[in-house]
Amino acid sequence: MEHPLLIFFAGLLAGVMNSAAGGGSFVTLPVLVFAGVPSVIANASSTVALFPGSFAGAWAYRHDFVPFEGVSIRALWIASVLGGLAGALLLLFTPVTTFDRIFPWLLLFGTLAFTFGRQAGAALRRVVHIGPAALLLGQFVLAIYGGYFGGAVGIMTLAVWSLFFTANINAMNAAKTLLVGSMNATAVVCFVIAGKVWWPQALVMMASAVVGGYFGAHYTRKLPQDKVRRGITVLTFLMTAAVFYRTYH
Repeated sequence: MEHPLLIFFAGLLAGVMNSAAGGGSFVTLPVLVFAGVPSVIANASSTVALFPGSFAGAWAYRHDFVPFEGVSIRALWIASVLGGLAGALLLLFTPVTTFDRIFPWLLLFGTLAFTFGRQAGAALRRVVHIGPAALLLGQFVLAIYGGYFGGAVGIMTLAVWSLFFTANINAMNAAKTLLVGSMNATAVVCFVIAGKVWWPQALVMMASAVVGGYFGAHYTRKLPQDKVRRGITVLTFLMTAAVFYRTYH
């Protein structure tokens, strides 16, 4: 395995970011690509490496779950699993050369969603309200994106839910963490069965992400969240610019 220290510190930083505000995959995926891992395998390995934190977060939020009015968590979970499966299979059938070309644009899209997703959701909420069927369809589409790439899918999920459901952020985060974890779990199973995970890189990154997540949760909550999000936003834009330069230079 080449660049073990780079991979270790990328996982550490990603764990801190995910504990603070999200966006860890914007570090792990580009770093794996820069370290020589083929892009599709890097995407799969990054998903596996960051996966344990999803259900750890869901467990932490277990007392904050509230039912959605008009649609069940079970129905949203089914939509998430099916969409995650579809997205993972779509990735597995995407040629590496094709993914190499669209990867920077996916990263840019995810970065913009991370940066402006909440504002976009608030603006749409003033003029749009969706029903249960539209919510389930939206969840399925989000899960396809989550299984295929997944950058900022949590932020996009909250933005879509805000068009249907009004509740405190902890209640929405509880369901969001569980459902994003479920779509990732489905994708992880597909990637493992297909043999698309480079385990030395994934395991090093997974271990350091767990450490980063623990210390990130302990220390970053003491910092002003607006400043934390701004710092992560700057970092994600820098990583996106570096990927564009590497791809098209």
